Amino acid sequence: MTEGDDATKVRAGRRTVEVRRVGKVLFPGGGGAKEYTKGDLLDYHRAIAPHMLPHLRGRPLMLERHPDGVDGPTFMQKNTPEHYPDWITRVEVPKEDGTVTHTVCDDTATLVFLADQACLTLHRWLSRTGTAGGLDHPDRLVFDLDPPGDDFEQVREAARRLHELLDELELPSAPMTTGSRGLHVVVPLDGRDDFDTVRDFAHEVAATLAAAHPDRLTTAARKKDRGDRLYLDVQRNAYAQTAVAPYSVRARPGAPVATPVTWDAVDDPELHARRWSIADAVEQAGTDPWAALGRARALGPARRRLATLRD
Repeated sequence: MTEGDDATKVRAGRRTVEVRRVGKVLFPGGGGAKEYTKGDLLDYHRAIAPHMLPHLRGRPLMLERHPDGVDGPTFMQKNTPEHYPDWITRVEVPKEDGTVTHTVCDDTATLVFLADQACLTLHRWLSRTGTAGGLDHPDRLVFDLDPPGDDFEQVREAARRLHELLDELELPSAPMTTGSRGLHVVVPLDGRDDFDTVRDFAHEVAATLAAAHPDRLTTAARKKDRGDRLYLDVQRNAYAQTAVAPYSVRARPGAPVATPVTWDAVDDPELHARRWSIADAVEQAGTDPWAALGRARALGPARRRLATLRD
């Protein structure tokens, strides 16, 4: 980094990005949590870029910004401001009363710029531009395992059961700690099916699993109806909905990171949703936990297998 009086120039790939106030504290320390500054976030984004960018390219983003750090106000930003550099990729998406111009993160320089904007968490669409089906056809299906409290053993148990069911349906899957409380289980799709088809299938899978374990799992959207059961959330599988991107930082003490893991890691009693932070997530990424994920699939055969199981 090259520092000036009130700005710092950061080399990011083929570009140099000017950032300000690198010493600003975004994650205050205390209570056992380490303090992290904007400079720490910038360094993390540059280091994680080779692992994170494949999960971001071509995807509209919703940006979770914390200009005054995690203890200040939160801004959820969909529309790209006019002052953003013209080299940042954008995609204009129709909405009910017009359009939204989302930011797309295609390179390291964009990751660095977004860190300068105190964008802590990147929430990505489950579909991409430039594919045959376009933004109407997702290439990811996500199950969000949302526990009622902070008991990760409950999450681990639900993840194993979901993994077994997806294996029966011959669908590859991969887990990711959310950096909050639960796990995401991601299924790669080939983009043949539209969002409505994918969401309906995800709901049928979740309902099948909940019916087999009604005392432990639920698909009830209202918290008051869940009791102490883990919620199998499939609502992210819809057009214009988002899910936290792999390797994205969460706005919680200690700067935890949403981190891909292997299925073997789910059996590790040391695993929990906030296991990795910006201090060590890059090292974990270097092991390429999703290397064995397998090719993307169409849902047709899996739907038929699920119908047979339900019968």
